[in-house]
Amino acid sequence: MPAALGGRYARPSVHGEYAMTWYRRSLALLLFASVAAAGAAAVAGEDVVLRLPTSLAPRLERLSPQQRQFLDGGQALQFAGSRARLVQALEGRSAEEVEAYVAGMMSVLEAARFQPGVDQASIPLNTDSPTFNQWKTRRPRAFDPERKPGPFSLHRYVYSPSRLPWGSGIPTFADAPVALTPEDLRAGKVDVAFVGAPLDMGTGWRGAKHGPLALRAMSGLAGNDMGTMVNPGEVLNIVDYGDIAVDNMSTERSVGHVREMVREIAQTGAIPFVIGGDHSLEYPNVAAITDVYGKGKVGVVHFDAHYDAAGPELGAHLISHGQPIYRLIQEGHVRGRNYIQVGLRGEWPGPEAFKWMRGQGLRYHSMAEVEKRGWQEVMKRALAEAREGSEYLYISFDIDVLDPVFTTGTGTPVPGGLMIREALPLVRRLCAENKVVGFDLVEVAPVLDSTYKTALNANYILNACLAGIAMRRQGITEENYLSPLATEHD
Repeated sequence: MPAALGGRYARPSVHGEYAMTWYRRSLALLLFASVAAAGAAAVAGEDVVLRLPTSLAPRLERLSPQQRQFLDGGQALQFAGSRARLVQALEGRSAEEVEAYVAGMMSVLEAARFQPGVDQASIPLNTDSPTFNQWKTRRPRAFDPERKPGPFSLHRYVYSPSRLPWGSGIPTFADAPVALTPEDLRAGKVDVAFVGAPLDMGTGWRGAKHGPLALRAMSGLAGNDMGTMVNPGEVLNIVDYGDIAVDNMSTERSVGHVREMVREIAQTGAIPFVIGGDHSLEYPNVAAITDVYGKGKVGVVHFDAHYDAAGPELGAHLISHGQPIYRLIQEGHVRGRNYIQVGLRGEWPGPEAFKWMRGQGLRYHSMAEVEKRGWQEVMKRALAEAREGSEYLYISFDIDVLDPVFTTGTGTPVPGGLMIREALPLVRRLCAENKVVGFDLVEVAPVLDSTYKTALNANYILNACLAGIAMRRQGITEENYLSPLATEHD
């Protein structure tokens, strides 16, 4: 469990370290590929009819009606990868071999399903353990010196580290003072509360749990936004709310507590900025926001190279970094038409997943669309959509939406992404032109970056949103406002 800044929790426990082998990573990639090839038709709710050439009829004559239905339904594509390969595999077998081949495929899919009476639906927790909730037990206020509610500084020196290259005091997000309780947030009339969520069990690549530490230690989050000449720190009351405790043996238990803590911040009127951690955090983060503002009233702009809306085809857990959107929509937290995705590219998802998104009303802007229409047009469409149909806006920013040249420190990089120069003005405008009620930035894995650029660029993304919120607070409503001082030398 992470030790929170200022000691919110009673005692830290040892972090569990889990290594992801290349074997397991390869299996995950193969799973993604098979899902794309098969089309995930069951999840998409579509009937697939696979038309096989009549020349195969003699080889299919031994198949039972159930086996023929399986073959015609396209489920065999999960094994063959494409219609052409399936036809080739069937042509190379006799009727008896085809029968055994189809029976084998069907047996694999049946074995992959949950088997009542054989499989454990869940692993029971040891509720007799005296330390059952130790990982998230709050530190009693009686343990600390008496103080009035409100944020307090951890800086030793007069000038903050953002203004001095050698730094001072204890690092915090945006060099901000610390708050530990909802009473602190209310007493300080806090506008934005940064909180770390060092959870990385929802992905196959460990290391994102170190994201909060890296962003606290790196510059770029605090200070003036030169493009607008707005300094968020002079307009907004910003605090560091420490880290949220994580049970490093259970993603399921952890996300429940994350939801509690994000809701705790939002209920005070402060905007939670959740720093991950992996993208499974989007589920508890957005759910917490809708707990406060209401289901169906919050729109989400999801920046990501990946669509993160995989359903049951990705596994039994439904709580991984590839599934938060699916779960949020299925549970009714956000309406499909209020989900906007930006930056999709690469090998996943395939066509059937895009059909599922269309069926749910999701609006997406892939890098293929950028190639077709140009970035300015795509940005214009995304900004207009963000203002439609919902009163509030939540932004979820996976750092891998940026091209790997800007963000080597992430577990699932994909070439061909956004430039940082494209992302900064879009984030700033989203936050200036909408009522933002929450923001998360995830998948920064510092161990994968031998430089400082991933954490640096991540902090500048956060600063862009803060600048946008500050602009809105100051009443700067001009579309795509840029300061004359910064753009003209007179």
